[in-house]
Amino acid sequence: MTLKLYYASGACSFVPHSMLELAGATFEPMLVKLHKNEQNSPEYRAINPRGQVPALVHEGQVITQILALVTYIDGLFPENAFIPREPLARARFVEALAWMNNTVHPTFTHIFMPHKFTDDEAAQKAIQAHARAQYPALLDELQERVRAAHAGGHDWLGGAHCGPLDTYALTLTRWGSLAGIDPAQRALLWTHVQRTAQVPAVARAIERERLQLNLYRPATESAP
Repeated sequence: MTLKLYYASGACSFVPHSMLELAGATFEPMLVKLHKNEQNSPEYRAINPRGQVPALVHEGQVITQILALVTYIDGLFPENAFIPREPLARARFVEALAWMNNTVHPTFTHIFMPHKFTDDEAAQKAIQAHARAQYPALLDELQERVRAAHAGGHDWLGGAHCGPLDTYALTLTRWGSLAGIDPAQRALLWTHVQRTAQVPAVARAIERERLQLNLYRPATESAP
């Protein structure tokens, strides 16, 4: 099996990156340096014309988009049971993954890259401020999902094992710290994120991407 994963450090590509490590897959990790605009290079655009990560190449086929990659990797490694098989549990998994991908993730995009939505600087600041005000409530909901999983007797968001919901939660929480939200304010979520990071396979992905889990920096007090 020939697998090649194009990823960027700290991006949502961390989710399939961690899945491949969790599956014990043999794959070639291909770093795309966003800060050097490599996603828009002719070489990468030939792989993914949208200039986005992640992209998974398997036997000449290119798969993009988080939902597609999660389901594809689950299909390649069914023994890992990344996605539950029971219909309702499977639907709940997809429901949670879609919410992370189509609601929480884009909200952070509005914080971190408001220039994607307008070239007006004043409007960019307004978009950024509005999204930053929304993000804490989304982290609250993410924490409630952890609480509900524990109440249902599950250690992990997707069931019995660490999987893509947990690594996406780690990514979204880490992004929140980058946006100035202290992860320690949500103790249950933060504990879950740290526990996820300690899973050996996830730790390997973290090491390869050279990630710092908590990027929160308290605002410095102004001098008197």
